[in-house]
Amino acid sequence: MCNLYSQTKSQDAVRRVFVDDVLEDEVEDVMGNLPPQPGIYPDYSAPILRHGPTGGWQLAMSRWGMPTPAKFLEGKRTDKGVTNIRNTGSPHWRRWLGVEHRCLVPFTSFSEIDSRPGAPRNSPVWFAFGEERPLAFFAGIRTEWTSVRKLKEGEVTTELFGFLTCPPNAEVGAVHPKAMPVILTEPEECRRWLTALAEEALKLQRPLPDGCLQIVAEGVREDAA
Repeated sequence: MCNLYSQTKSQDAVRRVFVDDVLEDEVEDVMGNLPPQPGIYPDYSAPILRHGPTGGWQLAMSRWGMPTPAKFLEGKRTDKGVTNIRNTGSPHWRRWLGVEHRCLVPFTSFSEIDSRPGAPRNSPVWFAFGEERPLAFFAGIRTEWTSVRKLKEGEVTTELFGFLTCPPNAEVGAVHPKAMPVILTEPEECRRWLTALAEEALKLQRPLPDGCLQIVAEGVREDAA
């Protein structure tokens, strides 16, 4: 389960990838300023590319953690959200698989907890597509939701997002054998995730080919490179 990732590219760099490579269309930026985010944790706000409410595309900030299934909230006063979505056949998740709820989540690296023998407890291992940490995208879903995320906040209505997971490839599986995020690397894959029918889009819920990723950092809570 990936509960920590980074996005350290500039706002313009993120937007230009969307405009020039992925969509070949204009993107409305409604984020405000975007500082580097070397450590994005659950419930943090982070950028996503989404379908805008009046058509077109928007680059916006959203809060990480989709609504939790009701059966897991019994007796609880807050909903901390679900960051990773594996079972897309569940009725709880199927309602958000239409194109209006799909999004791209930009990242430069992501971490998994090290489960190798002798590894320190809860020690992150960071993966990226190279030491330069080129931009890539998680296959995300999003919704506007009203809930109590934190008691001190009370009830709030906010946009939430999470991303799909799948079995790990060789590099991630050697560290964390349970799962890895669904990662989109080609413009065609990104366009398909944003625009195709759900049946076709969900074919992208598969591991990356072995050899694509490398370990770029270990044992740190941020990846600022």
